[in-house]
Amino acid sequence: MRKMLNTLFVLTEDSYLTLDGENVVVRQGETEKGRFPLHTLEGICTFAYPGASPALMGACCERGINLRFHSPRGRFLARVSGTSNGNVLLRRTQYRVADDPDRRVLFARNMILGKVYNGRWAVHRTLRDHGMRLDREKLEAACGTMRACQESIAQAPDDDTLRGLEGVAAAAYFSVLDDRILGDKNTFYFHGRSRRPPMDPMNALLSFAYSLLASDCTAALESVGLDAYVGFLHTDRPGRASLALDLMEELRPCLADRFVLSLVNNRKLNPKDFQFEESGSVLLTDEARRKFLRAWQENKQETLTHPYLQEKIPWGLAPYVQALLLARCLRGDLDGYPPFLWK
Repeated sequence: MRKMLNTLFVLTEDSYLTLDGENVVVRQGETEKGRFPLHTLEGICTFAYPGASPALMGACCERGINLRFHSPRGRFLARVSGTSNGNVLLRRTQYRVADDPDRRVLFARNMILGKVYNGRWAVHRTLRDHGMRLDREKLEAACGTMRACQESIAQAPDDDTLRGLEGVAAAAYFSVLDDRILGDKNTFYFHGRSRRPPMDPMNALLSFAYSLLASDCTAALESVGLDAYVGFLHTDRPGRASLALDLMEELRPCLADRFVLSLVNNRKLNPKDFQFEESGSVLLTDEARRKFLRAWQENKQETLTHPYLQEKIPWGLAPYVQALLLARCLRGDLDGYPPFLWK
């Protein structure tokens, strides 16, 4: 099993990254703010405008370190990657499956089954742990809808049917997300998804978590030799990592949503951690992003027993393990893609 290394997050807007020997150096003007050995890193994520030196970019490519650039507000801008891993035969198989409606729906179906199962289990856990504080009937009804969708998804004959069922299940899941917020309800509430820009603190947190998870899934897919931009459920679109979006669907409820709810319910954030713009959009402050990313990395270090492999892994390796299983299935080593079913 691959060893999980660290990800370096650089949040100061005027920081510039350079290479010095086998170290990445963070500079502000002429001042060195820190240096980190490359061999301890699997990724570098910078939210600074100045960028990175060509020498550092080259070193990251040679070592397979995922170097990502975001705007200071968190919008993904670009990434640096080296030569493609794996062999062309695997990617040819991926493209053939993506072009064949009867074959791609088998993969998409299992991914959405994982998403709906994990969403239902997440709501069940909330009922189990906090049932006395919640509208039990409402949450049980949402679970019932998702259970019914699961049974239909398993038989979905085509993409359109699958997307329709996924939409019904997602509506049921999000209909009770506000009920699962147990902290400061004046600040943290959920009345529906809003993005680009998010219009409330919960949507700001969810969007940031989804952006990080999508980047992790993209890196995981490329590390096993797959093309992150050719998916089975999400349609092809220039610049969109469709397969990464497919892969992250089953991980959203248990990795991203669960993490955001834990931050809010454990009161790790407060109203001062957000900027409320005149346009109505809501953004995380610099300090809030630091808190978020520190907790995100800690969460990725926590371990679980992988439901298919029955081995203990850190949460941060879940995207990589699922990408590995997907590649094995495309090679014909597995009869079907085993989705991540959280317990």
